[in-house]
Amino acid sequence: ETVTGNSNTQNEVPTVQLPEWQPVFDPKLPRDTTLKIPEISVDTKINERTYQDFETALKLGVWRIPDFGTPIDRSKPVILAAHRFGYLEWSNIYRRKNSFFNLPKIKVGDLVEITYKQRKYIYEVYAEHRGEEISDYSANLILYTCETLNSKIRIFKYARLLQI
Repeated sequence: ETVTGNSNTQNEVPTVQLPEWQPVFDPKLPRDTTLKIPEISVDTKINERTYQDFETALKLGVWRIPDFGTPIDRSKPVILAAHRFGYLEWSNIYRRKNSFFNLPKIKVGDLVEITYKQRKYIYEVYAEHRGEEISDYSANLILYTCETLNSKIRIFKYARLLQI
């Protein structure tokens, strides 16, 4: 893989180029875009909303940040965000399945699965960090959530697409 781009300006991020490989189309897979993280029991729909409507997406669970990549278009990383603690009306079961409450428990080597347009994409976590900003735009998938309720610190997990 090669990394291209220049991150000298705030609006530019490095891009990752991978071969045009795609997983096999499977008509039995759901048409919805879904996220599964077996290690922490996340099994949820990924919500597609604009920046102006991000809070609607986060109230449901996981939001795919627009203007970044999709599993098919890997010119930029897929970035998924979710509240860690969610909302008072969420049950504990809903919180565990639909938020990033347990994201800190994901370890390097854990797998993340995205079903997108009836194709299953498997990613492997290779790095993590805590901070205020993404530190590695060369990842194919970036997951993040807040560390505590009112903290500016975020928990980031970085993953690479596996050709399975």
